[in-house]
Amino acid sequence: MSELKDSLLFTPYKVGNVTLRNRTIRSAAFESMGKDFNPTQKLKDYHVSVARGGIGMTTLAYASINRSGISFNSQLWLRDEIVPGLKDITDAIHAEGAAASIQIGHCGNMTHWSTAGSFPVSASNGFNLYSPTFHRRMSKAEIAETAKDFGRAVHTAHEAGFDCVEVHAGHGYLISQFLSPWTNHRRDEFGGSLENRMRFMKMCLTEVMEAAAKTGTSVLVKHNMEDGFKAGTHIPENIEIAKEIEKFGVNGIVLSSGFVSRAPMAVMRGRIPTKTMSYFMGWNEWLQKIVIDLFGQWLITQYDYEECYFLENAKKFREALKGPLVYVGGIVSREGIEKVLDSGFEMVQIARALVNNPNFVNELKAGDMSTRSGCDHRNFCIARMYSKDMMCCHNCTEELPKRVRKEIGML
Repeated sequence: MSELKDSLLFTPYKVGNVTLRNRTIRSAAFESMGKDFNPTQKLKDYHVSVARGGIGMTTLAYASINRSGISFNSQLWLRDEIVPGLKDITDAIHAEGAAASIQIGHCGNMTHWSTAGSFPVSASNGFNLYSPTFHRRMSKAEIAETAKDFGRAVHTAHEAGFDCVEVHAGHGYLISQFLSPWTNHRRDEFGGSLENRMRFMKMCLTEVMEAAAKTGTSVLVKHNMEDGFKAGTHIPENIEIAKEIEKFGVNGIVLSSGFVSRAPMAVMRGRIPTKTMSYFMGWNEWLQKIVIDLFGQWLITQYDYEECYFLENAKKFREALKGPLVYVGGIVSREGIEKVLDSGFEMVQIARALVNNPNFVNELKAGDMSTRSGCDHRNFCIARMYSKDMMCCHNCTEELPKRVRKEIGML
């Protein structure tokens, strides 16, 4: 493993047209800090704190390319009306020396009528137990228009001052729903063979890259290495998909895994505190609240946490691909980061360590190989992020009931 003096971590790295001051990116973990699909002061304050904390680039998460792609009221809907609010955030991030990115995507069958303003859509008809909601198959006209919306989102992001967009093509959201045979049962040119299942993704990336060329925006793509269950996609197929993504000339691929409507904890790992999750749910979600409280531990498959839990799979993609790759998954220490960089990855994405401590990157720079985040992966932040804001249990000052404190080990 590299000695600190030989490390790439605090060397600049060029991502398309933007040069990052170091190799760290705040990953697009959902902050849940918007309101009525708009940015807020809380969202600004958090990303400014991460920028001030030394990150190379910070990513605003989960921004929908159109109204039909929205899952939550606290999610961003990327449109002209919020450009001034977003520009205020990007200006403040830049003032701290960091670059600014925004994740763009469509939630597909993870949406609701109350947020999306329409019946949820996906590659095929079906029922999503995790939302829970029925969803319908997209028409070919809707597919073409949605792809164009990805391109329009790049223009909007550019107007708002973002240096980069991250296209969300993983985790079981809309692009991923077309890629995965578990959610794509179509018998037309968008379903069946891998080539057909990639068609929608290629349409979206064509629009994105055309818009990026016109605006000078850098482009990352978040891509699954595996869906996390037998009926989904697996590593060999996803390597082929990644090779197709590379052909578009993207500036990096973010390698992740997991499918939120089937194997959500394959994304984040560790035990999910389900009683904490149900506690933060509103009473308008009374059915989910009861089901999660009583049966959550059986409904949600648990995955053991270890630092750099995606690394062994990611190395297989590193061997097969030529372009820049961004590692994400369980990084909480300088030792973990060095292990990733030594394995040939150009950049690292960090999420929960920065929820625990936005100043984590500065502490890495000032420390040594033993420097470690205070994040201990109790996953309180995940349990509350879809109902309130994403917050570490160690930073939470509100009074919590005994059953919640017991579940997350805070008694």
